[in-house]
Amino acid sequence: MIRGFWEKLDKPFFCLAPMADVTDPPFRSIIAENGKPDVMYTQFVSCDGLCSAGKDVLTRDLEYGKKERPIVAQFFGKNPDNFYKCAILAKKLKFDGIDINMGCPDKNVMKQGGGAALINNPKLAAKIIKATKEGACNIPVSIKTRVGDTNNEIPTWVPKLLKETPAALIMHARTRKDMSKVPANWSYIKQAVEIAKGSKTLIVGNGDVLSVEDGEKKCKKSGADGAMIGRAVFGNPWIFNKKKNIKDISTKERLEVLVEHTERFEKMIGDIKNFSVMKKHYKAYVNGFGGAKELRIKLMKTKNSQEVEKIIKKSLSHYL
Repeated sequence: MIRGFWEKLDKPFFCLAPMADVTDPPFRSIIAENGKPDVMYTQFVSCDGLCSAGKDVLTRDLEYGKKERPIVAQFFGKNPDNFYKCAILAKKLKFDGIDINMGCPDKNVMKQGGGAALINNPKLAAKIIKATKEGACNIPVSIKTRVGDTNNEIPTWVPKLLKETPAALIMHARTRKDMSKVPANWSYIKQAVEIAKGSKTLIVGNGDVLSVEDGEKKCKKSGADGAMIGRAVFGNPWIFNKKKNIKDISTKERLEVLVEHTERFEKMIGDIKNFSVMKKHYKAYVNGFGGAKELRIKLMKTKNSQEVEKIIKKSLSHYL
């Protein structure tokens, strides 16, 4: 088993969850500067896409800065040969780790046979892990998955994954059917920890982790080696910063980071991504203070960073 950076982490450690059109290069750079987690993940990227004519655009999702290390490239798909090729690409790009997405419940990903669809195809899942490890050579390979398709399948699913000796197994504490509609059940994580004992594979819990403090409690109770934070990072790039609490962040600082985030988005990936992608962040940054609703309405009508900066500068005069 190649464990790489995973075996050097102090426990419990914290990871940034891979989220489509969220954990892109500009947002990751903002997070790295304001409170870097122990492990960064890229948003998931299609193996088939990276092995097609559109690879140049998709490769942009894999750009990262030195401050983001250790950083893991996450891939999804169903073709073992393409996973092999993408593992070679990740090695060429000097990623610290590679993660295989076996948990995404998105219908389009499922139709392609990737993501959570692999839970029902363990033989193919094993082939994909083997191919990825072969292409990765000395780079550790991890797997992010769910506890099952429609029911808890940990007793059968986890042993099959552990047989392929991944460096880490990130368990989302919901089934594919659950999506994010029900609370994450961390008793499932505890069950996975018990099964993984003695395997040397790290178990990372994911689902409804609201803060580092919350993650520490969940890890202690479940026995997990670490926790992954996803949705709670929206509007809070300070979430992994143990010296700063979101309550200590002034409205002025929050709005200034919003402007910086927008400028980086436009500069780094504005030529390949629609500006509307940024607007989900505005909903999260701008809340909890007087006049937030009115400011959000204005920001949702913007078309570029110049318009955003103009609106924010005018609003900041109220918070100086």
